[in-house]
Amino acid sequence: MSAPRAVAAVLAADLRQRLRTPRFWLVVAGLAALMWWCFPAASEAYLTVSVGDGMRGRYSSAWIGMVAALMYSVTLSLAGFYLVRGTLVRDFETRTWQLLVATTMSRGAYLWAKWLSHLVVLLLVMAGGLIVGLAAQWLRAEDLRIDLLELVKPVLVLTVPSLALTSALAVWFDMVPWLRRSAGNVLFFVLYVALVAMGTSQADQRPGAAVPFPGDPHGLLLAEHDLSRDWPAIDAGKELGLSIGTQSLEGKRPVLLEWPRWTPDAGGLRARGFWFGLALVLLAMAVPLLDRCAAHVGSPGKARGDGARLRWLEALLTPLQRGPFGVLVAAELRLVLRPRRAWWWLLLLVALGVQAFAPAKAMAVAMIGAWVLALDVFARLILRERETRTAALVFTAPGMRLRLLAVRAAVGIGLAWALVLPALLRLALSQPSAALATLVAGLSIALWGLATGALFRNGRLFELLLLAAAYVGAQGALVLNVVVDPMATLRWHLFALPVAAVMLALGWRKPEAFAH
Repeated sequence: MSAPRAVAAVLAADLRQRLRTPRFWLVVAGLAALMWWCFPAASEAYLTVSVGDGMRGRYSSAWIGMVAALMYSVTLSLAGFYLVRGTLVRDFETRTWQLLVATTMSRGAYLWAKWLSHLVVLLLVMAGGLIVGLAAQWLRAEDLRIDLLELVKPVLVLTVPSLALTSALAVWFDMVPWLRRSAGNVLFFVLYVALVAMGTSQADQRPGAAVPFPGDPHGLLLAEHDLSRDWPAIDAGKELGLSIGTQSLEGKRPVLLEWPRWTPDAGGLRARGFWFGLALVLLAMAVPLLDRCAAHVGSPGKARGDGARLRWLEALLTPLQRGPFGVLVAAELRLVLRPRRAWWWLLLLVALGVQAFAPAKAMAVAMIGAWVLALDVFARLILRERETRTAALVFTAPGMRLRLLAVRAAVGIGLAWALVLPALLRLALSQPSAALATLVAGLSIALWGLATGALFRNGRLFELLLLAAAYVGAQGALVLNVVVDPMATLRWHLFALPVAAVMLALGWRKPEAFAH
Protein backbone atom coordinates (compact mmCIF):
# COMPACT_ATOMS: atom_id res chain seq x y z
CA MET A 1 0.00 0.00 0.00
CA SER A 2 1.46 3.39 -0.99
CA ALA A 3 1.96 5.98 1.75
CA PRO A 4 -0.74 8.42 0.49
CA ARG A 5 -3.29 5.58 0.25
CA ALA A 6 -2.38 4.36 3.73
CA VAL A 7 -2.72 7.85 5.17
CA ALA A 8 -6.05 8.35 3.43
CA ALA A 9 -7.37 4.98 4.63
CA VAL A 10 -6.44 5.53 8.30
CA LEU A 11 -7.65 9.13 8.15
CA ALA A 12 -11.00 8.12 6.66
CA ALA A 13 -11.48 5.34 9.23
CA ASP A 14 -10.66 7.69 12.10
CA LEU A 15 -12.96 10.41 10.87
CA ARG A 16 -15.83 7.95 10.34
CA GLN A 17 -15.33 6.72 13.91
CA ARG A 18 -15.49 10.24 15.30
CA LEU A 19 -18.06 11.91 13.09
CA ARG A 20 -20.71 9.22 13.47
CA THR A 21 -21.07 9.81 17.20
CA PRO A 22 -23.76 12.28 18.33
CA ARG A 23 -21.39 13.55 21.03
CA PHE A 24 -19.04 15.07 18.44
CA TRP A 25 -21.83 17.02 16.77
CA LEU A 26 -23.12 18.13 20.17
CA VAL A 27 -19.65 19.57 20.89
CA VAL A 28 -19.56 21.31 17.49
CA ALA A 29 -23.05 22.74 17.97
CA GLY A 30 -22.36 23.78 21.57
CA LEU A 31 -19.11 25.59 20.75
CA ALA A 32 -20.65 27.20 17.67
CA ALA A 33 -23.54 28.47 19.80
CA LEU A 34 -21.05 29.92 22.28
CA MET A 35 -19.45 31.85 19.41
CA TRP A 36 -22.62 33.94 19.12
CA TRP A 37 -21.74 35.39 22.53
CA CYS A 38 -18.45 36.63 21.01
CA PHE A 39 -20.26 38.99 18.66
CA PRO A 40 -22.30 41.32 20.89
CA ALA A 41 -24.38 44.08 19.34
CA ALA A 42 -23.10 47.65 19.61
CA SER A 43 -25.75 48.32 22.26
CA GLU A 44 -24.43 45.57 24.58
CA ALA A 45 -22.32 46.54 27.61
CA TYR A 46 -19.47 44.09 27.00
CA LEU A 47 -16.82 43.08 24.48
CA THR A 48 -15.08 39.76 24.01
CA VAL A 49 -12.14 40.82 21.82
CA SER A 50 -11.11 44.45 22.06
CA VAL A 51 -8.12 46.69 21.52
CA GLY A 52 -7.17 49.52 23.84
CA ASP A 53 -9.95 51.00 25.89
CA GLY A 54 -13.17 49.53 24.50
CA MET A 55 -12.37 49.55 20.77
CA ARG A 56 -13.34 46.84 18.33
CA GLY A 57 -13.71 46.53 14.60
CA ARG A 58 -17.03 46.77 12.84
CA TYR A 59 -18.29 43.31 12.02
CA SER A 60 -16.56 42.98 8.65
CA SER A 61 -15.43 39.58 7.39
CA ALA A 62 -11.87 40.39 8.50
CA TRP A 63 -12.90 41.27 12.08
CA ILE A 64 -15.24 38.27 12.31
CA GLY A 65 -12.36 36.04 11.20
CA MET A 66 -9.95 37.67 13.67
CA VAL A 67 -12.34 37.22 16.61
CA ALA A 68 -12.99 33.57 15.69
CA ALA A 69 -9.26 32.93 15.13
CA LEU A 70 -8.24 34.38 18.50
CA MET A 71 -11.02 32.72 20.48
CA TYR A 72 -10.46 29.30 18.94
CA SER A 73 -6.67 29.58 19.06
CA VAL A 74 -6.78 30.15 22.82
CA THR A 75 -9.62 27.82 23.79
CA LEU A 76 -9.48 25.02 21.23
CA SER A 77 -5.75 24.48 21.66
CA LEU A 78 -6.64 23.46 25.24
CA ALA A 79 -10.08 21.89 24.95
CA GLY A 80 -9.26 20.36 21.58
CA PHE A 81 -6.47 18.30 23.10
CA TYR A 82 -8.96 16.58 25.41
CA LEU A 83 -11.41 16.20 22.53
CA VAL A 84 -9.12 14.48 20.03
CA ARG A 85 -6.67 12.47 22.08
CA GLY A 86 -7.22 8.76 22.66
CA THR A 87 -7.27 7.30 19.15
CA LEU A 88 -3.74 5.87 19.37
CA VAL A 89 -4.46 4.43 22.80
CA ARG A 90 -7.60 2.80 21.41
CA ASP A 91 -5.60 1.23 18.58
CA PHE A 92 -2.98 -0.05 21.04
CA GLU A 93 -5.46 -1.47 23.54
CA THR A 94 -7.82 -3.06 21.00
CA ARG A 95 -4.83 -4.65 19.21
CA THR A 96 -5.76 -2.81 16.00
CA TRP A 97 -2.16 -1.59 15.90
CA GLN A 98 -0.93 -5.18 15.63
CA LEU A 99 -3.06 -5.65 12.51
CA LEU A 100 -1.94 -2.36 10.99
CA VAL A 101 1.73 -3.00 11.64
CA ALA A 102 1.47 -6.31 9.77
CA THR A 103 0.61 -4.42 6.57
CA THR A 104 3.03 -2.49 4.36
CA MET A 105 1.94 0.79 5.93
CA SER A 106 4.88 2.73 7.37
CA ARG A 107 5.00 4.05 10.94
CA GLY A 108 5.35 7.57 9.60
CA ALA A 109 2.21 7.23 7.49
CA TYR A 110 0.27 5.97 10.51
CA LEU A 111 1.31 8.91 12.72
CA TRP A 112 0.81 11.39 9.89
CA ALA A 113 -2.75 10.09 9.43
CA LYS A 114 -3.47 10.36 13.16
CA TRP A 115 -2.14 13.92 13.28
CA LEU A 116 -4.20 14.87 10.23
CA SER A 117 -7.26 13.28 11.80
CA HIS A 118 -6.82 15.39 14.93
CA LEU A 119 -6.32 18.54 12.89
CA VAL A 120 -9.33 17.93 10.62
CA VAL A 121 -11.60 17.35 13.64
CA LEU A 122 -10.45 20.60 15.24
CA LEU A 123 -10.91 22.49 11.97
CA LEU A 124 -14.44 21.11 11.65
CA VAL A 125 -15.21 22.37 15.14
CA MET A 126 -13.86 25.78 14.16
CA ALA A 127 -15.84 25.80 10.91
CA GLY A 128 -19.03 25.79 12.98
CA GLY A 129 -17.84 28.98 14.70
CA LEU A 130 -17.09 30.67 11.37
CA ILE A 131 -20.60 29.89 10.11
CA VAL A 132 -22.00 31.51 13.25
CA GLY A 133 -19.68 34.46 12.63
CA LEU A 134 -21.03 34.93 9.12
CA ALA A 135 -24.56 34.83 10.52
CA ALA A 136 -23.54 37.50 13.05
CA GLN A 137 -22.07 39.67 10.28
CA TRP A 138 -25.33 39.50 8.37
CA LEU A 139 -27.62 40.02 11.36
CA ARG A 140 -25.59 42.79 13.05
CA ALA A 141 -25.38 44.53 9.66
CA GLU A 142 -22.38 46.73 10.53
CA ASP A 143 -20.56 45.74 7.32
CA LEU A 144 -22.43 43.51 4.89
CA ARG A 145 -19.58 42.91 2.42
CA ILE A 146 -18.72 39.21 2.58
CA ASP A 147 -15.03 38.51 1.87
CA LEU A 148 -14.23 34.84 2.40
CA LEU A 149 -10.48 35.36 1.96
CA GLU A 150 -10.36 37.93 4.77
CA LEU A 151 -12.62 35.69 6.86
CA VAL A 152 -10.31 32.68 6.75
CA LYS A 153 -6.96 34.52 6.65
CA PRO A 154 -6.69 35.03 10.45
CA VAL A 155 -7.71 31.42 10.98
CA LEU A 156 -5.02 30.13 8.63
CA VAL A 157 -2.29 32.38 10.04
CA LEU A 158 -3.12 32.35 13.75
CA THR A 159 -5.21 29.28 14.56
CA VAL A 160 -3.98 26.51 12.27
CA PRO A 161 -0.36 26.54 13.61
CA SER A 162 -1.71 26.48 17.16
CA LEU A 163 -4.03 23.55 16.43
CA ALA A 164 -1.27 21.74 14.51
CA LEU A 165 0.92 21.90 17.61
CA THR A 166 -1.93 20.69 19.82
CA SER A 167 -2.53 17.77 17.43
CA ALA A 168 1.15 16.79 17.51
CA LEU A 169 1.18 16.92 21.31
CA ALA A 170 -1.97 14.77 21.38
CA VAL A 171 -0.07 12.15 19.34
CA TRP A 172 2.86 12.24 21.77
CA PHE A 173 0.67 12.09 24.87
CA ASP A 174 -1.14 9.06 23.40
CA MET A 175 2.13 7.32 22.61
CA VAL A 176 4.09 7.69 25.84
CA PRO A 177 2.63 5.08 28.25
CA TRP A 178 2.63 7.15 31.44
CA LEU A 179 1.04 10.13 29.66
CA ARG A 180 -1.91 8.21 28.26
CA ARG A 181 -4.40 8.93 31.06
CA SER A 182 -4.97 11.39 33.87
CA ALA A 183 -1.29 12.18 34.51
CA GLY A 184 -0.90 13.25 30.89
CA ASN A 185 -4.06 15.34 31.03
CA VAL A 186 -2.78 17.17 34.11
CA LEU A 187 0.65 17.69 32.55
CA PHE A 188 -0.82 19.09 29.34
CA PHE A 189 -2.93 21.56 31.32
CA VAL A 190 0.21 22.75 33.12
CA LEU A 191 2.07 22.97 29.79
CA TYR A 192 -0.75 25.00 28.25
CA VAL A 193 -0.79 27.49 31.13
CA ALA A 194 2.99 27.81 30.91
CA LEU A 195 2.87 28.47 27.15
CA VAL A 196 0.19 31.14 27.54
CA ALA A 197 2.18 32.80 30.34
CA MET A 198 5.38 32.59 28.30
CA GLY A 199 3.67 34.21 25.33
CA THR A 200 2.14 37.12 27.21
CA SER A 201 5.36 37.76 29.14
CA GLN A 202 7.10 38.58 25.83
CA ALA A 203 4.73 41.46 25.09
CA ASP A 204 6.59 44.72 24.46
CA GLN A 205 4.37 47.76 25.09
CA ARG A 206 6.70 50.23 23.35
CA PRO A 207 5.13 51.74 20.20
CA GLY A 208 6.59 50.27 17.04
CA ALA A 209 8.33 47.41 18.85
CA ALA A 210 8.79 44.31 16.67
CA VAL A 211 7.13 41.01 17.47
CA PRO A 212 9.68 38.77 19.24
CA PHE A 213 10.49 35.66 17.22
CA PRO A 214 8.88 33.14 17.32
CA GLY A 215 6.26 34.79 19.49
CA ASP A 216 3.71 32.62 21.24
CA PRO A 217 2.04 29.41 19.97
CA HIS A 218 -1.41 31.00 19.93
CA GLY A 219 -0.57 34.07 17.83
CA LEU A 220 -1.67 36.59 20.46
CA LEU A 221 1.47 38.69 20.20
CA LEU A 222 1.22 38.94 16.41
CA ALA A 223 -2.47 39.91 16.58
CA GLU A 224 -1.82 42.49 19.28
CA HIS A 225 1.09 43.97 17.33
CA ASP A 226 -0.79 44.26 14.05
CA LEU A 227 -4.00 45.60 15.58
CA SER A 228 -2.07 48.21 17.57
CA ARG A 229 -0.17 49.17 14.42
CA ASP A 230 -3.35 49.65 12.41
CA TRP A 231 -5.47 51.46 14.99
CA PRO A 232 -5.07 54.94 16.55
CA ALA A 233 -3.38 55.06 19.96
CA ILE A 234 -4.98 57.27 22.60
CA ASP A 235 -1.74 57.47 24.60
CA ALA A 236 1.15 58.19 22.20
CA GLY A 237 3.68 56.72 24.63
CA LYS A 238 2.00 53.36 24.99
CA GLU A 239 1.01 50.65 22.54
CA LEU A 240 -2.60 49.51 22.48
CA GLY A 241 -3.26 46.28 24.33
CA LEU A 242 -5.30 43.30 23.13
CA SER A 243 -8.00 42.00 25.45
CA ILE A 244 -9.59 38.55 25.01
CA GLY A 245 -12.47 37.59 27.28
CA THR A 246 -15.40 39.43 28.75
CA GLN A 247 -14.63 43.13 29.11
CA SER A 248 -17.34 45.21 30.79
CA LEU A 249 -17.85 48.66 29.26
CA GLU A 250 -19.43 50.03 32.48
CA GLY A 251 -22.15 51.95 30.71
CA LYS A 252 -19.99 53.24 27.85
CA ARG A 253 -20.58 52.33 24.24
CA PRO A 254 -17.83 50.54 22.30
CA VAL A 255 -15.68 52.52 19.86
CA LEU A 256 -16.20 50.95 16.43
CA LEU A 257 -13.44 51.22 13.83
CA GLU A 258 -13.29 50.19 10.20
CA TRP A 259 -11.09 47.11 9.78
CA PRO A 260 -11.86 45.50 6.41
CA ARG A 261 -8.49 43.86 5.80
CA TRP A 262 -5.56 42.29 7.65
CA THR A 263 -2.09 42.20 6.08
CA PRO A 264 0.41 40.33 8.26
CA ASP A 265 4.04 41.11 7.43
CA ALA A 266 6.76 38.60 6.48
CA GLY A 267 8.14 38.46 10.02
CA GLY A 268 4.75 37.52 11.41
CA LEU A 269 4.28 34.81 8.80
CA ARG A 270 7.73 33.37 9.57
CA ALA A 271 6.85 33.25 13.27
CA ARG A 272 3.61 31.38 12.60
CA GLY A 273 5.44 29.08 10.21
CA PHE A 274 7.88 28.24 12.99
CA TRP A 275 5.10 26.84 15.20
CA PHE A 276 3.59 24.86 12.32
CA GLY A 277 7.03 23.49 11.50
CA LEU A 278 7.61 22.62 15.15
CA ALA A 279 4.48 20.47 15.05
CA LEU A 280 5.86 18.57 12.04
CA VAL A 281 9.24 18.13 13.73
CA LEU A 282 7.55 16.72 16.85
CA LEU A 283 5.63 14.31 14.64
CA ALA A 284 8.79 13.18 12.87
CA MET A 285 10.56 12.64 16.21
CA ALA A 286 7.74 10.33 17.32
CA VAL A 287 8.15 7.87 14.44
CA PRO A 288 11.27 5.98 15.71
CA LEU A 289 9.66 5.54 19.16
CA LEU A 290 6.29 4.24 17.97
CA ASP A 291 7.04 0.50 18.18
CA ARG A 292 8.61 0.78 21.63
CA CYS A 293 5.70 2.80 23.00
CA ALA A 294 3.06 0.60 21.39
CA ALA A 295 4.55 -2.43 23.14
CA HIS A 296 3.32 -1.04 26.48
CA VAL A 297 -0.31 -2.09 26.32
CA GLY A 298 -2.88 -2.87 28.94
CA SER A 299 -5.44 -1.38 31.24
CA PRO A 300 -4.11 0.76 34.09
CA GLY A 301 -5.14 -1.79 36.67
CA LYS A 302 -3.38 -4.63 34.92
CA ALA A 303 -0.25 -2.61 34.32
CA ARG A 304 0.21 -1.77 37.96
CA GLY A 305 -0.87 -5.07 39.42
CA ASP A 306 -2.80 -5.30 42.66
CA GLY A 307 -0.73 -2.64 44.40
CA ALA A 308 0.31 -2.38 48.03
CA ARG A 309 -1.44 -4.37 50.77
CA LEU A 310 -2.15 -1.33 52.95
CA ARG A 311 -2.88 -3.18 56.19
CA TRP A 312 -4.22 -0.02 57.79
CA LEU A 313 -6.80 0.15 55.01
CA GLU A 314 -7.92 -3.43 55.67
CA ALA A 315 -8.36 -2.59 59.35
CA LEU A 316 -10.30 0.54 58.42
CA LEU A 317 -12.58 -1.33 56.03
CA THR A 318 -13.39 -4.24 58.35
CA PRO A 319 -16.48 -2.60 59.90
CA LEU A 320 -17.86 -1.93 56.43
CA GLN A 321 -17.90 -5.58 55.41
CA ARG A 322 -20.97 -6.63 57.34
CA GLY A 323 -23.42 -6.40 54.48
CA PRO A 324 -23.50 -6.69 50.67
CA PHE A 325 -23.39 -2.92 50.15
CA GLY A 326 -20.46 -2.48 52.53
CA VAL A 327 -18.55 -5.32 50.89
CA LEU A 328 -18.88 -3.61 47.51
CA VAL A 329 -17.81 -0.25 48.95
CA ALA A 330 -14.76 -1.87 50.58
CA ALA A 331 -13.85 -3.58 47.29
CA GLU A 332 -14.12 -0.31 45.39
CA LEU A 333 -11.94 1.49 47.92
CA ARG A 334 -9.28 -1.22 47.65
CA LEU A 335 -9.31 -0.90 43.85
CA VAL A 336 -8.99 2.87 44.15
CA LEU A 337 -6.36 3.13 46.88
CA ARG A 338 -4.10 0.10 46.64
CA PRO A 339 -2.53 0.94 43.24
CA ARG A 340 -1.44 4.38 44.50
CA ARG A 341 2.30 4.99 44.40
CA ALA A 342 4.40 6.20 47.34
CA TRP A 343 4.72 9.73 45.89
CA TRP A 344 0.93 10.02 45.80
CA TRP A 345 0.63 9.19 49.50
CA LEU A 346 3.47 11.61 50.27
CA LEU A 347 1.76 14.47 48.42
CA LEU A 348 -1.50 13.66 50.17
CA LEU A 349 0.19 13.78 53.57
CA VAL A 350 1.64 17.19 52.70
CA ALA A 351 -1.78 18.44 51.59
CA LEU A 352 -3.45 17.14 54.77
CA GLY A 353 -0.72 18.74 56.91
CA VAL A 354 -1.16 22.12 55.21
CA GLN A 355 -4.92 21.88 55.68
CA ALA A 356 -4.42 21.22 59.39
CA PHE A 357 -1.85 23.86 60.29
CA ALA A 358 -1.42 26.52 57.57
CA PRO A 359 -3.24 29.88 57.31
CA ALA A 360 -6.65 29.95 55.64
CA LYS A 361 -5.41 30.92 52.18
CA ALA A 362 -2.87 28.08 52.04
CA MET A 363 -5.45 25.71 53.53
CA ALA A 364 -7.85 26.50 50.67
CA VAL A 365 -5.14 25.81 48.07
CA ALA A 366 -4.23 22.54 49.82
CA MET A 367 -7.88 21.45 49.71
CA ILE A 368 -7.98 22.06 45.96
CA GLY A 369 -4.66 20.21 45.58
CA ALA A 370 -6.02 17.21 47.49
CA TRP A 371 -9.05 17.01 45.21
CA VAL A 372 -6.80 17.23 42.14
CA LEU A 373 -4.72 14.33 43.52
CA ALA A 374 -7.82 12.14 43.17
CA LEU A 375 -8.68 13.52 39.75
CA ASP A 376 -8.44 10.15 38.04
CA VAL A 377 -10.75 8.58 40.62
CA PHE A 378 -13.48 11.17 40.22
CA ALA A 379 -13.20 11.14 36.42
CA ARG A 380 -12.93 7.37 35.82
CA LEU A 381 -14.66 5.69 38.74
CA ILE A 382 -17.81 5.04 36.75
CA LEU A 383 -15.83 3.88 33.72
CA ARG A 384 -14.19 0.85 35.36
CA GLU A 385 -16.29 -1.72 33.48
CA ARG A 386 -15.68 0.10 30.19
CA GLU A 387 -11.91 0.29 30.67
CA THR A 388 -11.58 -3.29 31.89
CA ARG A 389 -14.20 -4.56 29.41
CA THR A 390 -16.12 -6.37 32.15
CA ALA A 391 -19.52 -4.68 31.68
CA ALA A 392 -21.05 -7.70 29.97
CA LEU A 393 -20.12 -9.84 33.00
CA VAL A 394 -20.76 -7.41 35.87
CA PHE A 395 -24.24 -6.34 34.80
CA THR A 396 -25.57 -9.87 34.53
CA ALA A 397 -26.05 -9.78 38.32
CA PRO A 398 -29.62 -8.81 39.30
CA GLY A 399 -30.03 -5.22 40.50
CA MET A 400 -26.38 -4.42 39.79
CA ARG A 401 -27.13 -1.27 37.78
CA LEU A 402 -28.53 0.75 40.69
CA ARG A 403 -26.44 -0.99 43.36
CA LEU A 404 -23.17 -0.27 41.59
CA LEU A 405 -24.15 3.34 40.96
CA ALA A 406 -24.95 3.81 44.66
CA VAL A 407 -21.62 2.25 45.63
CA ARG A 408 -19.66 4.44 43.21
CA ALA A 409 -21.49 7.56 44.45
CA ALA A 410 -20.77 6.64 48.09
CA VAL A 411 -17.09 6.02 47.33
CA GLY A 412 -16.69 9.23 45.34
CA ILE A 413 -18.44 11.43 47.90
CA GLY A 414 -16.67 9.77 50.82
CA LEU A 415 -13.30 10.21 49.17
CA ALA A 416 -13.99 13.87 48.33
CA TRP A 417 -14.79 14.54 51.99
CA ALA A 418 -11.93 12.41 53.38
CA LEU A 419 -9.34 14.27 51.29
CA VAL A 420 -10.23 17.55 53.00
CA LEU A 421 -11.02 16.18 56.47
CA PRO A 422 -8.52 18.35 58.42
CA ALA A 423 -9.78 21.52 56.76
CA LEU A 424 -13.36 20.38 57.26
CA LEU A 425 -12.81 20.00 61.01
CA ARG A 426 -11.06 23.38 61.25
CA LEU A 427 -13.80 25.14 59.34
CA ALA A 428 -16.55 23.45 61.36
CA LEU A 429 -15.15 25.12 64.49
CA SER A 430 -14.25 28.53 63.07
CA GLN A 431 -16.41 29.08 59.97
CA PRO A 432 -19.42 26.72 59.79
CA SER A 433 -20.69 28.18 56.51
CA ALA A 434 -17.34 27.33 54.85
CA ALA A 435 -17.53 23.80 56.26
CA LEU A 436 -21.01 23.41 54.76
CA ALA A 437 -19.72 24.75 51.43
CA THR A 438 -16.87 22.21 51.59
CA LEU A 439 -19.31 19.32 52.10
CA VAL A 440 -21.48 20.45 49.18
CA ALA A 441 -18.44 21.10 46.97
CA GLY A 442 -17.17 17.57 47.64
CA LEU A 443 -20.60 16.15 46.84
CA SER A 444 -20.66 18.20 43.64
CA ILE A 445 -17.19 17.07 42.52
CA ALA A 446 -18.09 13.41 43.01
CA LEU A 447 -21.44 13.66 41.21
CA TRP A 448 -20.08 15.72 38.30
CA GLY A 449 -17.30 13.17 37.83
CA LEU A 450 -19.82 10.34 37.69
CA ALA A 451 -22.22 12.30 35.47
CA THR A 452 -19.72 13.38 32.80
CA GLY A 453 -18.13 9.93 32.76
CA ALA A 454 -21.49 8.21 32.34
CA LEU A 455 -22.76 10.61 29.69
CA PHE A 456 -19.62 11.04 27.57
CA ARG A 457 -18.05 7.65 28.40
CA ASN A 458 -14.62 9.07 29.03
CA GLY A 459 -13.12 11.10 31.83
CA ARG A 460 -11.34 13.79 29.86
CA LEU A 461 -14.11 16.40 29.99
CA PHE A 462 -14.34 16.23 33.76
CA GLU A 463 -10.56 16.31 34.09
CA LEU A 464 -10.43 19.49 32.01
CA LEU A 465 -13.26 21.10 33.99
CA LEU A 466 -11.78 20.22 37.39
CA LEU A 467 -8.29 21.37 36.38
CA ALA A 468 -9.66 24.69 35.11
CA ALA A 469 -11.72 25.13 38.28
CA ALA A 470 -8.70 24.25 40.42
CA TYR A 471 -6.50 26.73 38.54
CA VAL A 472 -8.89 29.65 39.00
CA GLY A 473 -9.78 28.47 42.51
CA ALA A 474 -6.12 28.59 43.59
CA GLN A 475 -6.15 32.23 42.48
CA GLY A 476 -9.21 33.02 44.60
CA ALA A 477 -12.15 32.26 42.30
CA LEU A 478 -15.20 30.84 43.99
CA VAL A 479 -15.96 27.47 42.41
CA LEU A 480 -13.60 25.37 44.55
CA ASN A 481 -12.24 27.98 46.94
CA VAL A 482 -14.59 27.72 49.92
CA VAL A 483 -12.80 30.34 52.04
CA VAL A 484 -13.23 33.53 49.96
CA ASP A 485 -17.04 33.61 49.87
CA PRO A 486 -18.50 30.35 51.27
CA MET A 487 -22.15 31.20 50.62
CA ALA A 488 -21.49 32.10 46.97
CA THR A 489 -19.58 28.83 46.50
CA LEU A 490 -22.43 26.98 48.20
CA ARG A 491 -25.00 28.55 45.88
CA TRP A 492 -22.90 27.67 42.80
CA HIS A 493 -22.79 24.00 43.72
CA LEU A 494 -26.41 23.79 44.88
CA PHE A 495 -27.44 25.19 41.50
CA ALA A 496 -25.20 22.75 39.62
CA LEU A 497 -26.09 19.59 41.56
CA PRO A 498 -29.52 18.98 39.94
CA VAL A 499 -27.91 19.33 36.49
CA ALA A 500 -25.32 16.71 37.42
CA ALA A 501 -28.04 14.40 38.75
CA VAL A 502 -30.02 14.63 35.50
CA MET A 503 -26.88 13.99 33.42
CA LEU A 504 -26.02 10.99 35.58
CA ALA A 505 -29.51 9.56 35.23
CA LEU A 506 -29.38 9.96 31.44
CA GLY A 507 -25.89 8.51 31.10
CA TRP A 508 -26.45 5.52 33.41
CA ARG A 509 -29.68 4.30 31.80
CA LYS A 510 -27.91 1.49 29.94
CA PRO A 511 -24.56 0.81 31.61
CA GLU A 512 -24.36 -2.48 29.71
CA ALA A 513 -23.60 -0.36 26.64
CA PHE A 514 -20.34 0.71 28.30
CA ALA A 515 -18.86 -2.47 26.88
CA HIS A 516 -18.97 -0.92 23.40
